[in-house]
Amino acid sequence: MKLSSRSFRDGQRMPGRCAFARKSPSGHIRLAENLSPQLSWAAVPSAARSLVLTAIDVDCPSSGDDVNREDREVAADLPRVEFVHWLMIDLPPDLRSLAEGACSQGVVAHGKRAPSGPAEALQGLNDYTGWFRGDAAMEGQYLGYDGPCPPWNDTRVHRYRFEILATDLPSVGLKAGFTITELRQRLEGHVLARAAITGLYSLNPDIRLQR
Repeated sequence: MKLSSRSFRDGQRMPGRCAFARKSPSGHIRLAENLSPQLSWAAVPSAARSLVLTAIDVDCPSSGDDVNREDREVAADLPRVEFVHWLMIDLPPDLRSLAEGACSQGVVAHGKRAPSGPAEALQGLNDYTGWFRGDAAMEGQYLGYDGPCPPWNDTRVHRYRFEILATDLPSVGLKAGFTITELRQRLEGHVLARAAITGLYSLNPDIRLQR
């Protein structure tokens, strides 16, 4: 399989319009357009019965002690963990692309409860659900796509891995609001092929990324 995007090139910077937040000269960041990126895929196995799409930040700090602190930086050598940005299952096997903004347009406080997307598809929880827990203005169940918003004081550029998977399942068999753990358990032994691309993003004013 092959995955590509007209919104960004593999290994290059994601555009601010596809992020949750952009850099700002005052207050460090501002909310962005939060558009889901354009994605296209090819060479899907003929035996595929459904497709799965995921987007995961593989550079999330493992500790939040220094995150977004005026007097500190998030060290590049701090151990990193995953932060889920998008989970979508039960895409029809003959689908070959998603337009930019097809599954997300704008930041929705408290989360999108019924995110847009292909009619047949179901979408899972992303990790803003946990990130905003306890924040009265933003707390909620965040389903579907919500884009990059790495710590503005992180010295590491974050990598966002978008992956399309072809499965032998007519349906993964999960309900909307499923988690990445549940998805991985259901997909074990059922993935026929996969393809991925990676976008880069940073909100650190000292980091300049070329497109």
